[in-house]
Amino acid sequence: MSKLHQKLADILPPQIENIKAMLNEHGDKVVSEVTLKQVYGGMRAVKGLVCDTSEVPPDKGLIIRGIELKNLWGKLPEEILWLLLVGELPSEEELKDLQRELNLRSEVPTYVWDVINNMPQDSHPMTMFNTAILVLQNESVFTKKYNMGMPKNEYWEATLDDLLNIVAKLPAIAAYVYRRRFNKGERINPDPNKDWSANYVQMLGLPDPNGDFSKLMRLYLTLHSDHEGGNASAFTSTVVNSTLSDLYYSLSAGLNALAGPLHGLANQECLGWILDTMELFDGSPTHEELEKFAWDTLNSGRVIPGYGHAVLRITDPRFDAFLSFGKKYMPDDPVFQTVAKVFEVVPNVLRQVKKISDPWPNVDAGSGALLYHFGLTEFSYYTVLFSVSRALGIGAQAVISRAYGLPITRPKSLPTNKFAKMVNS
Repeated sequence: MSKLHQKLADILPPQIENIKAMLNEHGDKVVSEVTLKQVYGGMRAVKGLVCDTSEVPPDKGLIIRGIELKNLWGKLPEEILWLLLVGELPSEEELKDLQRELNLRSEVPTYVWDVINNMPQDSHPMTMFNTAILVLQNESVFTKKYNMGMPKNEYWEATLDDLLNIVAKLPAIAAYVYRRRFNKGERINPDPNKDWSANYVQMLGLPDPNGDFSKLMRLYLTLHSDHEGGNASAFTSTVVNSTLSDLYYSLSAGLNALAGPLHGLANQECLGWILDTMELFDGSPTHEELEKFAWDTLNSGRVIPGYGHAVLRITDPRFDAFLSFGKKYMPDDPVFQTVAKVFEVVPNVLRQVKKISDPWPNVDAGSGALLYHFGLTEFSYYTVLFSVSRALGIGAQAVISRAYGLPITRPKSLPTNKFAKMVNS
């Protein structure tokens, strides 16, 4: 048994007992009210889900297991995975044990490569990536044990095995999707001496002579790892997971939601807007040119990509992390300089628009420019990067929900005429 399995076996039982006691004493207490506007507005801000891995307060941004994101910038994604599951960062020995586990589980079955190779060359990278995850379902430990009559109190252990097996294989799969889709050459084998994110960079095959790209990838995969349970990809995965579908099914389903323009595609749209701006002004524009262009964009009925957030009312701390990274490692890059200038100009413009409640940048406003700097210029691949990271949070949430024994997700729906009667009576 790995140290991670043992750690969770030790800490989960008292947590489960505390939840049972709370439900017994306060199970009928009202914790949320729903307005008609929320019913027709995507259930926004309706408190109806459990997510112990992270939360996103409007005035602070992402907090993972009680730790604000600004205190996690330098951590490895493997450390974040442990934190998401256990509630504390691993010791050096625990981290090494987890990395060893991932190395042991990293071999990708040949049939997965065969499926990717037989897909149309011009398939979308997300289609290739999500298909590979679904094809891997044949390896599910949970499904095999469930079919053998596994008791409910062992569901989380089998789900954890699925999570570790998936996470171990994702960098190799994602890297080969990139190389196959964009004609970059043969598949590159992993290096067992590298950490998870550095290995991903190596298998992508892009230049990284001084290791700065690996540092960015470490930061990127940490920042995108989780964002509470109500975002579209996490919620989709939660619903599928609640049916006792295994993690291969639920993760693939959630990442399909991440492929949507209103969710995971946002960072490439933001970078596209930055590059269009630079083309218009023949380079990085001045602050005055940017202000005029921002107003022209708004007055034409369009939005400025990367600004505003459904939950936050501050600058996204993930954007702060990317901005800080850019200032340190690529201060003279004209694309990054434009991103920085937009941050200095656009919030002041948006604050003058009354209907805009959040004028601040979100994570997507800066991430694409940094990837672009290191030669990852294929926009359609960016959501695959997002997916590799988000698998950590989605998987951790699945393990915890199985340990808690949460039931199938089944909210009640009503037809419009019933809501009309309710509000008019």
